[in-house]
Amino acid sequence: MRRALAVVIVLLAGCAHSVDRGRTAGKTAGNLAGNTGDNSASNAVATFDPKQIGKTDIDRVADIHRREIFASVRVLAEKLYRRNPREWKKGGHASIEEALDRLLDPRTGWRSTETGGKRGTDAILLALRGEFEGDRVAAFIAGMGSMLNAAFEEKTEFFILDELEPQKLYNSARNLEIAAWKLASARDAGGALLLLSNETAQASQPANLSFEREFGKMIGNLDLLSGLIADKGHRTISRVAQSLATAVFLPVMALR
Repeated sequence: MRRALAVVIVLLAGCAHSVDRGRTAGKTAGNLAGNTGDNSASNAVATFDPKQIGKTDIDRVADIHRREIFASVRVLAEKLYRRNPREWKKGGHASIEEALDRLLDPRTGWRSTETGGKRGTDAILLALRGEFEGDRVAAFIAGMGSMLNAAFEEKTEFFILDELEPQKLYNSARNLEIAAWKLASARDAGGALLLLSNETAQASQPANLSFEREFGKMIGNLDLLSGLIADKGHRTISRVAQSLATAVFLPVMALR
């Protein structure tokens, strides 16, 4: 049944492409003949993406949420490097931009040389250990990115035959809450923060809570998407209540 459905999607996409080419050609011929009528309908057809035929509404919603979440990951990476310039310099990079290009290169699959093979929440914990001497930002972002990538089944867009597990998305949201708390509170033996992030209000400047806002956007996107997918598939999410001070990361990459 799934194979037959996939064949139908491919055939429909091919038909849409053929129609698109035919109407574009007709539009061109009309222009050559001096046709100056309203071409808005033709323009709409010309910009139609045949891939959309193979997507349900929930697939399109998942595409949008994933795009927003990983945009926030990039924002957090840049903000952390700017607040902690010593970290990108540990990798021998010439600039923040070079460090970001390396860290966020999609070809790496969210694997960082800084983590010694650790991924997901293990890499996040490594980044916030006092004895860790590597690039803490790279380890933290690579861990967060690989966890989120696993929650989205390592896909960048979704189609009818794709399925997302709402429990993974929910667990990822809770893990981001824990990661944000650990980032803001992890200190070395001398009491100094391991990584600078939010800034408290000072006499000369207001509080900077931009890191907290980015985490909040990601958490909101994950919670909304997990709820939508669970409702659509009549599935139940196991919800967990923990104190952030004693919370442990929930499984994501280990879930199937």
